[in-house]
Amino acid sequence: MKATHRLFDVAVAWNWDFDREFLHCIDSAATARGLTTFFIDQRNLAETVSALHDKTLSVRVFLDRASDEDEQFLPLEKVISRIARVSGERETLHIINPHDLLRRASDKATMHLEFLSRGIHVPYTIIISPYSQRKEVELSLSELARLGRPFIIKPANTTGGGVGVVVGAESLKDVIETRQHHKNDKYLLQEKVIPIELDHHRGWFRVFYAFGTVLPCWWNDLTHVYEELTPKEEEAFGLQPLRSVATTIQQICGLDFFSTEIAMTPNEKFVVVDYVNEMCDMRLKSSYPDGVPDQIVNTIAGALVEFTLSQNTPAGQNEAKSG
Repeated sequence: MKATHRLFDVAVAWNWDFDREFLHCIDSAATARGLTTFFIDQRNLAETVSALHDKTLSVRVFLDRASDEDEQFLPLEKVISRIARVSGERETLHIINPHDLLRRASDKATMHLEFLSRGIHVPYTIIISPYSQRKEVELSLSELARLGRPFIIKPANTTGGGVGVVVGAESLKDVIETRQHHKNDKYLLQEKVIPIELDHHRGWFRVFYAFGTVLPCWWNDLTHVYEELTPKEEEAFGLQPLRSVATTIQQICGLDFFSTEIAMTPNEKFVVVDYVNEMCDMRLKSSYPDGVPDQIVNTIAGALVEFTLSQNTPAGQNEAKSG
């Protein structure tokens, strides 16, 4: 007997328990617009890969929030990529943030140079070669002095939660020791950006780009606590450039969904301090003190659904959901 073919509008691979509420937001937004969802975790991973291979399962839009840190999901990423390539101009499958774009966007050294070429303000930065390629640090005293003290040391490609980042570096010795932690990675040495004070806020922002929608938030770099940025505040403090900067970053990196950190300095310059966060933490503020405001998460889920609608004809409500 021929197997029944299943078709879903939005598929999400996930392996982080804290993503549950985000998945619920996506499912609610999709249901409201007559779309179907399919969520892939370790429990149905092997079955899903097999069904995709056998062409008994199809998806229209795929969001991968697992394979970047869990190699068990790599076979899923590979079969999805193969299907997308075969689909070609028919555009029957759209991958949100394909791996080739993710790799490029996550390279801070590459993004730094791209941002400079497009006129985006970035901290004064020195890029140094991987330790595995050059043991000695080619750094003059004048360059080190221009960084100021303290300065920041960050690996170019090691991402996620500030892994490998030193925010209080003071000397060449700190550089020499730190770059040996990720010996095959380039390192960025950056000046520490001090934001302006705007009323009772630090002028530091996390700006989400989600499928054509730009969503700026207050984000305290010391406490990591978000607050919604109101239209009134955006106008009163002259923060409209946050949107144009995020849009330019999207044109550079090509990702459908990411966030960036932007600081407004005392001379009212908008400086991008963390270039492209390609795997956004979507915990809700109502559940976690340092979570993203609920309205922002719901807006992102809705933007994903509207993006799916713009890409394809919906699969219809007669397909079963999986969660």
